[in-house]
Amino acid sequence: MFVTIQSVFLAVIGLIVLVPLVVIFVGTFQDGGEIMRSGLRLDVDVSSFRFDNYVMLFTDSGLYFRWFANSVGLTLVQVAGTLLVSSFVAYGFAMYDFKGKTAAFISVLLLMTVPFEIMMLPLYVMVNDLGLADSYGVIVIPFLAASVTIFFFRQYFMGIPKELLEAGRVDGVTEFGIFFRVVLPISRPALAAMGILNGMVTWNNFLWPLLVLRSAEKFTLPIGLNTLLTPYGNNYDLLIIGSFFSLLPVLVLFLCFQRFFVAGMTAGALKG
Repeated sequence: MFVTIQSVFLAVIGLIVLVPLVVIFVGTFQDGGEIMRSGLRLDVDVSSFRFDNYVMLFTDSGLYFRWFANSVGLTLVQVAGTLLVSSFVAYGFAMYDFKGKTAAFISVLLLMTVPFEIMMLPLYVMVNDLGLADSYGVIVIPFLAASVTIFFFRQYFMGIPKELLEAGRVDGVTEFGIFFRVVLPISRPALAAMGILNGMVTWNNFLWPLLVLRSAEKFTLPIGLNTLLTPYGNNYDLLIIGSFFSLLPVLVLFLCFQRFFVAGMTAGALKG
């Protein structure tokens, strides 16, 4: 009985979550101006659906696909770099004893409590002083060592038996070799979980890229979609269908790696 109730409850929650996706998908077949006047809704006449928005997207969408490609590239680089750097730092905290280790880890924990908005202004001033504005590097580099990701990996690595590392050393494997050839392969669930979370954050990142990017050709997708709304005219049609297509990469990413995500989050919660 409990299993049935639980299944029904989860099914209802799933339907509630899917409603916004279905609504915006239906909106892609409607006139953007009409949607802004009457709002997104499901009770629409199917016979009135049109494919003009799709035709415009693939024939006359301006820089949309350039923004899309920018977001994809930045997300891939950011996620790969963050996973590598953060897991490397976390490995040091979990497996080695060194002077100042406790103070350094407390600093990581404290950084988790500091909102980005507090660090944003001094970071922006530093970027301008160094002449690094309007570059992709300044979007990626400051966030490679993510405090939340470091903490998660540290907790996960604490559950790895140190005897496994000692066996590698006895076999003559270097410290870097142990990390890349022993630790990372058995940490795939944790890597998948953090990859999805960091990917979602990077893909939807708006504020920091908005501050440092100046050229329209370098805009990411969230910034580019925001430029469609101006005091001189609003491109609601492209905004609606562009927003829908911006959801697809994250949705596909989660569906493909859902099993690893759940396993990684569960393991990270239990170990350490």
